[in-house]
Amino acid sequence: MVFKRLVQAATAALVLAAAAPVSAQQVLKVGSTPTGIPFTFLDTKTNSIQGLMVDLITEIGKDAGFQVQIEPMQFSTLVPSLTSNKIDIISAAMFATAARKEVIDFSDDVYTYGEGLVVPKGDAKNYASQEDLKGEVVGAQVGTAFVDALKKTGLFSEVKIYDTIPDILRDVNAGRLKAGFADLPILAYNLKQGGFPEVRLVESYKPVTVGTVAIGVRKTDKELLTKINTSLAKLKASGAVDRILEKWGQKPKAS
Repeated sequence: MVFKRLVQAATAALVLAAAAPVSAQQVLKVGSTPTGIPFTFLDTKTNSIQGLMVDLITEIGKDAGFQVQIEPMQFSTLVPSLTSNKIDIISAAMFATAARKEVIDFSDDVYTYGEGLVVPKGDAKNYASQEDLKGEVVGAQVGTAFVDALKKTGLFSEVKIYDTIPDILRDVNAGRLKAGFADLPILAYNLKQGGFPEVRLVESYKPVTVGTVAIGVRKTDKELLTKINTSLAKLKASGAVDRILEKWGQKPKAS
């Protein structure tokens, strides 16, 4: 009799649990950088990380059924933070390179672009390739695909490493650096804000290291990756991804 009552109580509890609404969605920690405008950046008005990749992962979360908690961190710490379980997702201006794919998994493509070249405004030369800067000191951001690519060319007397893209722009703006290489959309957006009046984006330059930005997850999180890809495909099909790109001044991929 006691056993029967226990079974009845357990069954009733299960029915109530099934009928109760889900009070809280799963909250996943998302690593984003404070200096990758327009992809991710610190909005000083709200003291929060905003940008294209923040909007995108937020919309993906809404569709896939999880909430996002944005965790600001330097670009070079994103992958180590993911693999050490400090964060659950990377959503930033990160290329899905072959080397990174050995360590983490990436979603389907989000956006494709290459590096841009910046020089002091007083330098009017129409640089077309990296060979045009042979023997010069150039700069790139730590942890990006551009650093190794520039070093492997053997063209430059030095490839200076900077923590952030604004750091590169400051040295070019002050005349301390001959040229800087970084993510083209981020360079263009920064310069459009007017904070570096003595820096020029070289329109004639043709990028060499072209990559695709994607969302990163741990290799053990296959189910999460499937959810992200499913929601990303739905957002692409509905035009939501294009709208997010346009909001942040990026050109949607031609169909």
